[in-house]
Amino acid sequence: MIEYYKADEGKVVALRQAEPGCWINLVNPTRQEINSVIEAQRVDAGFIHAALDPEESSRVELEDDQVLLIVDIPVEEERDSITRDVQMYATLPMGIVVAEDVIITVCLMDTSVTRDIASGKVRGVEPAMRTRFVFQLLLRVAGRFLNYLHRIERTFNQIERRLYDSLSNEQLMQLLGLQKSLVYFSASLKGNEVTMEKVLRGRILKLYEDDRDLLEDALIEIRQAIEMSGIYSSILSGTMEAYSSVVSNSMNDIMKALTVITLIMTIPNMVFGFYGMNVSYLPGAVSFIPLIVSGVACVIAWQFLKKHKLY
Repeated sequence: MIEYYKADEGKVVALRQAEPGCWINLVNPTRQEINSVIEAQRVDAGFIHAALDPEESSRVELEDDQVLLIVDIPVEEERDSITRDVQMYATLPMGIVVAEDVIITVCLMDTSVTRDIASGKVRGVEPAMRTRFVFQLLLRVAGRFLNYLHRIERTFNQIERRLYDSLSNEQLMQLLGLQKSLVYFSASLKGNEVTMEKVLRGRILKLYEDDRDLLEDALIEIRQAIEMSGIYSSILSGTMEAYSSVVSNSMNDIMKALTVITLIMTIPNMVFGFYGMNVSYLPGAVSFIPLIVSGVACVIAWQFLKKHKLY
């Protein structure tokens, strides 16, 4: 999909075709759409293809007066049978190409980072002011990370409350999924931080005072998100370890109870076994003596185990 936008009286409006100062948004584009943009805007083909590589890491590159910024953005994963009640997250690279007359964003998915701007939810956006528009995108990326981190925190609290009532493998798997999301976030945020710091030096893009403030705000939010993801990851790890210990202790208690029951039930088997050997001189062979002996022996054994805190 390929879309064209420009600013009109402070609002972003769609265009039928590209024009100087516009924003071109490529979402999972076809080969034909990629070639048309490359030919029309004379951008480096490697810039577009690099942004479409899901394994591409966050970086900044300058070539022939064109700038490529690749930043990782948070996305929602599809739910499966285990995580149907819990939303998991991952990260995906988004490329921002600063060409001679236009700004081009390239991503494999249509994300809220660009969709909010395209739908007019974000005010004061001016694609013609390319440097500021880039920093506004970076600020949106940082804000989206923080938003998803808060969602992860709320989800974790809900799972934790359910764990108090019922310990199950499904809930532990959900916690593991959240921890994996936090690992993705932490790695991507650190890469984005390095990329933004390179841009902040002013060697890649010309920085004006207001633009520098925008980038510094984005950096502050990125660093805050890094700290939050580290804290949440530590809490999740500690919680999973604690509940794993609880599950293990519960299993030990069950095994201990079964062992004691087996031990107590062995006594009647022994008594009735002796009386069942056709030995005529055992007392009470034809009365309730075996039953009484078994009951008394079981009570004594139970009191012995209880006194020595073996159960």
